[in-house]
Amino acid sequence: MVTPGTGRLAHAPASHPPVRQAKIGVLLANLGTPDNYDYWSMRRYLNEFLSDKRVVDYSAWIWQPLLQLVILSKRPFSSGANYKLIWNHEKNESPLLTITKDQTRKIAETLKAAHGDNVMVDFCMRYGNPSTDSKVRAMVEAGCEKILFFPLYPHYAGATSATANDQFFRALMKEKRQPAVRTVAEYFDHPLYIEALAQSVERAYAALPEKPDVLVASYHGMPQRYLMEGDPYHCQCQKTSRLLRERLGWDKGAIDTTFQSVFGPEEWLKPYTVEHVAELAKQGKKRIAVIAPAFSADCIETLEEINGEIREAFEHAGGESFTYIPCLNDDDAHIAALSAVIGENLTGWLR
Repeated sequence: MVTPGTGRLAHAPASHPPVRQAKIGVLLANLGTPDNYDYWSMRRYLNEFLSDKRVVDYSAWIWQPLLQLVILSKRPFSSGANYKLIWNHEKNESPLLTITKDQTRKIAETLKAAHGDNVMVDFCMRYGNPSTDSKVRAMVEAGCEKILFFPLYPHYAGATSATANDQFFRALMKEKRQPAVRTVAEYFDHPLYIEALAQSVERAYAALPEKPDVLVASYHGMPQRYLMEGDPYHCQCQKTSRLLRERLGWDKGAIDTTFQSVFGPEEWLKPYTVEHVAELAKQGKKRIAVIAPAFSADCIETLEEINGEIREAFEHAGGESFTYIPCLNDDDAHIAALSAVIGENLTGWLR
């Protein structure tokens, strides 16, 4: 038993090191962000991201020379230019970092209201800063004897949830006194998550003068091979679209499921969003809306790719009205959903 305010164990000798009051940590994790959009910041970030075997699983002796000598000599310039377009210049950080901070603050307020100061909430990034290592270390130093690790991906994928968990466990390997840990599974079919998505669609549609002809649910893509190797991501995305459609009370065919962000020579999950929206325009669908259910926060893939490249493809093919429905971000319904998932996973840890 630690004597409050002293850091001393009641029956320990005077020579015993101070001990923190025991806490439970909730560590949120998102993909990551470069520190800035200049060449070297982008190169560091892209090197860490594209060197992850969960993301690109080609043999290192083939992939690394190509990555280091070709891709990383050019791509930091183009990626940096895209980040500059969406950068939060006021706070000098990426939108993903700004939004994740806001999500963390609101979740911390929700948990504090329910459980007082017994729960510590923080966030980390898989790539870039703040690193997973640094946040695990901070939680252990703060007295967290139990940590709930929460990758902020509604759907499971090896290249997202799994690599975040990998990094978390690597961080734990460095701790002399490891806390008890749990990891949060995917929550793509959680009723409150589906409800939050549906509310965002209803708000967006209510603000439009005319209802879009089609709602396109654009998910981040992955190689088709990963599906064949057992990754459940594709099936979970399809189910999310179905559950959203059913919650909205729409007929079959009212939501199209597509995949974006194709990279490399392999065939990826289809249909590709950028091609599909152009085809919709050619078919006479002049008004569409696009939502990105796989992203818990707006980022380069939504703010620049969807609202830039994909919008342009639709309009160039003859489309007239393109509506991007923002990610759930720190919307109250989303915070309620995430807090509920956390509460369910803390069962047995909190009295």
